[in-house]
Amino acid sequence: MEQKEIELLKILEKNGRLDTKTISNMLDVEENEVNQMIEKLEQEHAILGYSALVDWKNVYEYEGVAALIDVKVTPVRGLGFDKIASRIYRFPEVKAVYLMSGSYDLSVSVEGKTMMEVSRFVSEKLSTLDTVISTTTHFILKKYKHDGIIFDDNDDDKRMMVSP
Repeated sequence: MEQKEIELLKILEKNGRLDTKTISNMLDVEENEVNQMIEKLEQEHAILGYSALVDWKNVYEYEGVAALIDVKVTPVRGLGFDKIASRIYRFPEVKAVYLMSGSYDLSVSVEGKTMMEVSRFVSEKLSTLDTVISTTTHFILKKYKHDGIIFDDNDDDKRMMVSP
C-alpha cells in the first residue's frame, strides 16, 4: 500500500465526511486521484464503511444501554477462537467482538434498550453457547472519550472538594 493511501485512510478515519476536494488539498494530489484511491481501498476492503459517532445522551427521549462483556471460551480445535467469535458477532445485539490477551478471551460490546434486555442476552444467548465457560458484564455508565472524540458535558464537577 502506498504512503498516500495510508495518509488518506488516516484522514477518513478521523473524518469520513470530508469532501474529496479538501482531501486532495491535504494530500497534495488531484481530486480524481483521491476518488480512485477511495474506490480502490473500498474494493480491497481496507475501507469497510462510514459511520457517525453519536452522543446519544443529547438525543431527546432516547433510552439505551451499552455493556462490555468479558467472555472466557474453550477454543475449537483447528479453528481457534474464530468460530465462536463468528457465532457471537452474528447476534443483532452485538456491536463489536475482540480477541483479547489476559484473563478473558473475547471482549463483546453489546447494546440494548434496557439493562434487562442486555442481561437476557447474556443469560439466554451468550452464556448458553457450548464453548462459553464464563462471562463478566460491565455496564457503561458514561462515555468520556470514544474513537478519539471527547464527549464533553460542559458540566463542572459540583462535588465539594475535600483536602487532607
